[in-house]
Amino acid sequence: MKILFIHNFYQSSAPSGEDIVFKNEVELLKKNGINVVTYEKYNDEIKEYGFFGNFTLPFKNIWSLETYRELKLLIKKEKPDIAHFHNVWYLISPSAYYACKEEGLAVVQTLHNFRIFCVNGLLLREGGICEECITSNKFKSVKNSIKYGCYRNSRLYSLPVAFSEYFHWIKKTWTDKVDAYIALTEFSRNKFIEAGLPSDKIFVKPNFLANQPEANFSYQNYGCFLGRISNEKGLGLVMEALKFLRNFQFKTKIIGDGHLKNYLEEKVKKKEINGIEFLGKKEHSESIEILKKAKFLILPSICYEMFPMTLIEAFACGKAVIASNLGAMAELVEDAKTGLLFERGNPEDLARKIKWMIEHPDKCIEMGKNARAEFEAKYTAEKNFEILMKIYEKVIGSSPNNY
Repeated sequence: MKILFIHNFYQSSAPSGEDIVFKNEVELLKKNGINVVTYEKYNDEIKEYGFFGNFTLPFKNIWSLETYRELKLLIKKEKPDIAHFHNVWYLISPSAYYACKEEGLAVVQTLHNFRIFCVNGLLLREGGICEECITSNKFKSVKNSIKYGCYRNSRLYSLPVAFSEYFHWIKKTWTDKVDAYIALTEFSRNKFIEAGLPSDKIFVKPNFLANQPEANFSYQNYGCFLGRISNEKGLGLVMEALKFLRNFQFKTKIIGDGHLKNYLEEKVKKKEINGIEFLGKKEHSESIEILKKAKFLILPSICYEMFPMTLIEAFACGKAVIASNLGAMAELVEDAKTGLLFERGNPEDLARKIKWMIEHPDKCIEMGKNARAEFEAKYTAEKNFEILMKIYEKVIGSSPNNY
């Protein structure tokens, strides 16, 4: 079996977990003796575009003739059996599906976000969950993008993205040109079914860790946040929650960077919130070492996380997770067994859960041990390879071009 892996990398200034998952899956297959060919584009190229390049970019987003031609030549040369897509935005475009199908390939797409029916991919608007575009009326996303400016808070930027989504729903790209979708959780699978994808085409396969850290069931006196410091990650809730815990000698270490970092640092100083330590961006290995010594991970997102990698990293390290009772997080964290769930957007409830963890160290360690067991049962590379190969075999067997 030969697999063609296709991915459009995000800009290096705003990296995505999707990039890591793509690389991990390529290496996983290679280590298991599977022949892998890759086709990659990099959004960093956009920074080098001149006036004409920027003018034509929205049209490339809908249909890239360059991608279409390059892929057809690559497929003729390499003769793969399956094309596995991770991201097509913004340089690859959905034209890639057509190139693959015309050359007789089975097509698989991993669903890392909700972008095929939500312009910003998060189902989030003005700090709240928005599901207005989960509808059979696919033109609604175009109207909503003009009304709300869902992509980058700009009506101008939102319009071509929304039109591309609409065009490919009308053209039946999403339903007819993809043989199988991989959702990361049952929660997201159900959202895509609501949006109109065929239920029999959507399989569930979680992400995994390529390099499994050793568990550490002891801890130092701090909790940990690890991730991008942006609105949807809910770090502002942690700041508010810690106001209720002024009497506790307990630290919260913040690892990561983002556009809100300077603002939140200033807020901590101005409000005199004790126990917050901003560590900035760290190498992955260093972040894991800090996480391994933490008492628990805090995951306060206010949006539907698709599959937060930091969560399974915490599980692998033997750490309980305090997470928003929302979407995939509520599915992945079993309340009172592998962590605690708090009401979305409620800093007082978050404070209660942090306080409980601090006051019940034995229970916290027990949850960490349960989390490690959950990781070993579901999120190892070996388990992931097994699930992925079953999906490939099923897709090849059911494809009109049966090999």
